[in-house]
Amino acid sequence: MSAGAESISELPSAVTAEPQGYGKGSRRAWIAVFGGLIGAFMAILDIQITNASMKEIQGSLGATLEEGSWIATAYLVAEMIAIPLSGWLSQGLSVRRYLLWTTTAFIGASVLCSMSWNLESMIAFRAMQGFFGGALIPLAFRLILEFLPDDKRSVGMALFGVTATFAPSIGPTLGGWLTEQFSWHYLFYINVPPGLLVMAMLAYGLEKKPVVWDKLKNMDLSGIITMALGMGCLEVVLEEGNRKEWFGSDLIRNLSIVAAVNIALFIYIQLKKKEPLVNLRLLGQRDFALSTLAYFLLGMALFGAIYLIPLYLSQIHDYSPLEIGEVIMWMGFPQLLILPFIPKLMERFDGRYLAAFGFAMFSLSYYMNSHMTADYAGDQMIASQIVRALGQPFILVPIGIIATMHIKPHENASASTVLNVMRNLGGACGIALVATMTDNLSREHLAHIKETLPAVSSLANDYFTQTASVLTQAGSDPVTASAQAHAMLSQTMTQQAYIQAYNDVFYMLSALLLIAVASVLLIRKSGSKP
Repeated sequence: MSAGAESISELPSAVTAEPQGYGKGSRRAWIAVFGGLIGAFMAILDIQITNASMKEIQGSLGATLEEGSWIATAYLVAEMIAIPLSGWLSQGLSVRRYLLWTTTAFIGASVLCSMSWNLESMIAFRAMQGFFGGALIPLAFRLILEFLPDDKRSVGMALFGVTATFAPSIGPTLGGWLTEQFSWHYLFYINVPPGLLVMAMLAYGLEKKPVVWDKLKNMDLSGIITMALGMGCLEVVLEEGNRKEWFGSDLIRNLSIVAAVNIALFIYIQLKKKEPLVNLRLLGQRDFALSTLAYFLLGMALFGAIYLIPLYLSQIHDYSPLEIGEVIMWMGFPQLLILPFIPKLMERFDGRYLAAFGFAMFSLSYYMNSHMTADYAGDQMIASQIVRALGQPFILVPIGIIATMHIKPHENASASTVLNVMRNLGGACGIALVATMTDNLSREHLAHIKETLPAVSSLANDYFTQTASVLTQAGSDPVTASAQAHAMLSQTMTQQAYIQAYNDVFYMLSALLLIAVASVLLIRKSGSKP
C-alpha cells in the first residue's frame, strides 16, 4: 500500500468517503454494532458466570477455596491488560480484523477452559479468555461512537447499557442453572454459538481495510510494559488483598509497589508522547474527567452489589447458587422495560438530570438494604433490586453521551479505553472495599456485642436456658445440650455482627453514589464549549 493510501486511511472517518453500504447508520453498520454488543455481553457475562459454580469447579480440579479464587482473578487481570491495548491494535490491524481475531481466540479459549485438567491449566486458559474477551468491551463502545449517527447514539448507548449491567446481573443465575442442569463445563460451551454469530455479523458489517504497518511498528513498548505490569499487579492486589490480609502479605506488599511505580511511569510516559498508547490528556477536559469519575463510581456500586448480595444470602440465609441467582436477576430484567424509553427521554430532558436521577435511584436502593435484620432474606431484597434496576438505564445512556460529546473522532479509541478501564477498575476497587469493610466491621460489631453482653445478661441467660431446655427435650444430655446452646448463642452473635456490618457497607455505598450525583450535575450542558 502506498504512503498516500496509508495517510488517507488514518484520517477521521468524518472526512473520508464511506464505501457504499458502509456509511453511518447503514444496515451493515447496525449489524456490526449489534455484533460488537453481543461480543461485549459475552465477555462481561464470563466475569460472573463462574462465581455461582466455583465449588463444583474447585472440586473437579482438586483446588482449595483460596486457589480457586485465581480462576476469577486470572480473567480479570488479563482483561484489564487487554482493554488499553485494544485502541492501538484495532487502529493498526483494522477494527474488523482485530475483532474477528479476538472473537475467534475467545471462543477457542472458552473451549479450552471446559477441557481443563487441573487448576494450572484452568488459570492459564481463563487468562487467555479474559485477554481476548477484554478487547470486545471497549470496541463495542467504540463501534457505537463511530458507526451510528449522532441522533441514534442514544439508542446505541441504551443497548450498551444492557451489556454492561444485564450481563453481570444474570451471570450467577445462568451459571447456577447450567451447572445444576448439565455441568460446569457448559459455562464455557455456551460461548461457542453466540461467538460464531458475532463473527458472522462483524464480517458482514465491517469494511475490510488494509493493515496500517506504520501504526503497528510505531509501538509504544514502554507504555505497553508499564501498563501491563501496573494494571495487572493492581488487579491482583485488589482481587486477592482481602484474602491475604492486605499488607500483612509479602506478595500483596510487593505487588503494590510494582503497581504504584509502573502506573506512575505509564502516566508520565503517556503524557510525554505525541502518539501515546492511551491519550490520558482527555482527562484534562473537565466534562470527560467528571464523567470518568461517575463511571468509576458506577462500577464500584454495580459490582459491589453483585458481590455483596450473594455473600449475604449465602452466609446469613444459606441460599444455594440458583436461589441467589433468582434474587440477583431482579437487578437485570426490570431495566429491559425502561431502556427502550431512554432515547426518547434524552430528546426531551437534559441528560445530566437523567443521569443524576439514575444515580439517586441507585443510592436509594442501597439505603433500602442498610436496615436489614435476621429476617431480611431474598424476598425482602426484591424491592431494592427493582429500584436499582430502574435506575441503571438512566445512568448508562446519558453518561455515555455526556462523556463523549466533546470528543473528536480520532479520540474515540482512547475515550472508550479510559471509560471502560475506569468502570472495571471501579468494580475491582468496589469489591475489594466492601469485602475488607465487611470483615473488619463484623469483627468490630462482634467485639461490641460481647462487651455489651453483661449488660443484657438476663436476656442472654434466658436465651441460653430456653435453648438448652429444648435440646435436652430433643434427646441431648445436659452437658451436650449446654455446649450446643453455647455454640448457638455464639453463632447468633456472629450472625448479628455480620448483619450490622452489611448494613454499614450498604449505607457507605449509598453515600458514595451521592458523589456521582454531584459529579454529573457539575458537567456542563450539552452545547457549551469544553
